[in-house]
Amino acid sequence: MSVADAFVDRLDPELCVVTAEADGERAGCLVGFASQCSIRPVRYVVWLSNLNRTCRVAARADHLAVHLLGHEQYATARLFGGECGDHVDKFARVRWTRGPAGTVLLDEARAWLVGRVTERVDGGDHIGFLLAPEASGTGPDATRPPFRLADADDIEAGHPVD
Repeated sequence: MSVADAFVDRLDPELCVVTAEADGERAGCLVGFASQCSIRPVRYVVWLSNLNRTCRVAARADHLAVHLLGHEQYATARLFGGECGDHVDKFARVRWTRGPAGTVLLDEARAWLVGRVTERVDGGDHIGFLLAPEASGTGPDATRPPFRLADADDIEAGHPVD
């Protein structure tokens, strides 16, 4: 175990689902690397694996939607984290609506944020998408406990990690 692994193994971040649409193609994935990264102006960053379809669609998108899940939404987390969008239409299996700037919003999310992509940053095996928030909202029962990394222990990634 590396020094970094010993630190990272102590973390239990809230996971989110990021959705993207470009040129009529929709994609979405479960994301563990996301955070507010600036106060003034407010900015949020999501990191997408450069191996997955969502990253390829997001590379062509002007806006992304970030969704917070509730602790009990294992099935949604499993769908977006454990299924490969190259083989499965994830959006045929969930309720969604068209959101601001033509984004795809998951109806059952605890909360959501739509941001305009202002920059893409190469972070190694992930690409960082810097978002300028333009809209946000809450879903049904937004006070539910969040879905965290520990809740996803047995979700095998739909795309290989390396």
